[in-house]
Amino acid sequence: MKAAVRDRYGPPEVVRVEEVPTPVPTGDQVLVRVRAAGANRADLDGLYPRWQFTRLLIGVRRPRVRGLGIDVAGVVEAVGEKVSRFKPGDRVFAELFWIGDGTFAEYTMAPEGALEATPDDLPYEVAAVLSHSGVLAMQSLRQGRRELGAGERLLVVGASGNVGPYAVQIARARGAHVTAVASGAKLDFVRSLGADEVIDYQTADPTRPSERYDWIVDVDAHQSLLSWRAALKPGGVYVALGGSGAWLLGLLLTMPALRLATNKRMGLMLGWKPMNRPDINELLRLVKAGKLTPHIDRRYPLDEVVQALRFIDDGKARGKVLVVP
Repeated sequence: MKAAVRDRYGPPEVVRVEEVPTPVPTGDQVLVRVRAAGANRADLDGLYPRWQFTRLLIGVRRPRVRGLGIDVAGVVEAVGEKVSRFKPGDRVFAELFWIGDGTFAEYTMAPEGALEATPDDLPYEVAAVLSHSGVLAMQSLRQGRRELGAGERLLVVGASGNVGPYAVQIARARGAHVTAVASGAKLDFVRSLGADEVIDYQTADPTRPSERYDWIVDVDAHQSLLSWRAALKPGGVYVALGGSGAWLLGLLLTMPALRLATNKRMGLMLGWKPMNRPDINELLRLVKAGKLTPHIDRRYPLDEVVQALRFIDDGKARGKVLVVP
């Protein structure tokens, strides 16, 4: 089978497509013929890698896993002898962060428990872009026992990429007032998602709003926690989904002091639960109700996976990017 692989860390150009053996499932493993795979910024984070300390987990000198890709939708090709939930021909989707052999391939393999059945009326392309970004967006709007509710003011920083469009639409479905931050060229796109207000970060400072927010989701943080403090209402929540190594270091230094000095909950989203079934069910419900529409910007064949990753890395994507075998 064809699969995207890499043998060293680096930019998208270190990736190549080559012939590799098709895996054979045993035990609780399921072999899936890939119909579509979603490309994410998380794929890039593992390429470089973004946070150097993660090499302790994924390989110090070179990546332990050669394959790439975490989102997938496809058809069960074969199953191991202990699999009971699925059979060949079943439609499935999954987010295979830390598991599986890479979804940028003609086939991928994963444990039975990592897969969910794809509803008959859900296209493969939609299922393939729903799980990673959609679940992250759902969980960014829930911290501890608190959830964003109707009438609250939400700011989404990075509203035009992988996760932001989901956060905007989920929040609007809950009746929240949403302000979306993006570059000037993408403002029309985030308006089309249902944002009540938009901010061009190239010409305005979103950390200094005229009216403060109940909740801030910062998809890819660049500014310190201190700079966001005045933008939050008392008791407000600021949650970042990622950031550079320098930003992370600043977070570790400032977060404890902020928690002591204010009653605002601010920091990196922890406790992420991939493929959390209640979140998946809610996402499917919103899609079926027409309240959530995953936007697919580009589709690339597997042989052009490098171009797909480069397109995301250059910050050009409006919504999701697909890799299709």
